[in-house]
Amino acid sequence: MTTRISDTPSAWDERTQLTTFLDYARDTARAKCEGVSEENARKALLPASPLMTMSGLINHLRWVEYYWFQVVLLGEEDLAPMTDEDPDREMRIAVDFPLARLLDEYAEQSARYRELVAATDLDRRAVRTIRGGLHVDLRWILLHLTEETARHNGHLDILRELLDGTTGG
Repeated sequence: MTTRISDTPSAWDERTQLTTFLDYARDTARAKCEGVSEENARKALLPASPLMTMSGLINHLRWVEYYWFQVVLLGEEDLAPMTDEDPDREMRIAVDFPLARLLDEYAEQSARYRELVAATDLDRRAVRTIRGGLHVDLRWILLHLTEETARHNGHLDILRELLDGTTGG
């Protein structure tokens, strides 16, 4: 696997620390997919989780960030593929796209959100509420996305090891 960005921030202010850890988690997700064949990217290896594929996880991470930044923080219309009838649709449809495309779209989107975060106060409250009617702030969203991405990196670790024995990174 290629060298990833460091989890050590270039400065010690809060924003740099928060964004460095999110970028590190994003970069780790992409690194876990390096060298995976299209066939393997679409394989569901866990019997109890038939939608958990490497492609599905990358697409899920992409749409999770979309939801938290564009829908919750900015209050935009939710155009995500998920529906009440198919809440995991982003995982299901991911196998219809090349992994390279999903990774490119995730990287491009991450760059746009990096710009949004750089231009937005960490104390900015989200337009939409979450459970319990809470208006989270950008700081909370960054922490939540880091947690979400790191958790799914563990899933990517497991899938990659089961697919071809690759560990670490």
